[in-house]
Amino acid sequence: MPTPCNIVVLISGSGSNLQALIDSIQTGNIPARISAVICNRADAYGLQRAQAAGIVTTLLDHKQFDGREAFDAALIEAIDGHNPQLVVLAGFMRILTPGFVRHYAGRLLNIHPSLLPKHKGLHTHQRALEAGDHEHGCSVHFVTEELDGGPLVVQAVVQVQSDDSPTTLAQRVNQQERVIYPLAVRWFAEGRLQLATHGAMLDEQLLPSTGHLIRT
Repeated sequence: MPTPCNIVVLISGSGSNLQALIDSIQTGNIPARISAVICNRADAYGLQRAQAAGIVTTLLDHKQFDGREAFDAALIEAIDGHNPQLVVLAGFMRILTPGFVRHYAGRLLNIHPSLLPKHKGLHTHQRALEAGDHEHGCSVHFVTEELDGGPLVVQAVVQVQSDDSPTTLAQRVNQQERVIYPLAVRWFAEGRLQLATHGAMLDEQLLPSTGHLIRT
């Protein structure tokens, strides 16, 4: 049996994508183990999810640090104490410094609730409706110094309904997040996914600019 991929997950909130990863690992779908969950908010429900799964948790309150660089330096120290092969951003609501991103180049994944490069940043569901988009969705990508701009790994597309609100649209997108994030992490853990000079590669083939597309 190969050694499971060692993962550290960063969260800020409810931890629904963290739970999807925990569940996928427990059922044997991902050959990995989560050695730690690190959070910047004491009230994040995701901490309870991690503790219930027997995962070590660390609270690192960004408000206790003098600036972004100081926080990210402490975050790097906390992460590297677990020697992970992959760092997963699962609703971690912090803009990371270039130094942090470079430190984990090629082993840092994020999920974003839009079909990137559309609707980078916040309030994506509202913005998709306001733009009159017929399709919306979510994207897993490697993290680079460009905000929400790294090479795409996989995207799930959902159809926008005429009676959608930001809430109903978010619910359908969230369901797909919990499908594609474990999938991307599984690819990485199996050694099939990597970041190359020209983009993301799966099974030694360069993925298209959209990543692997899943239509629901």
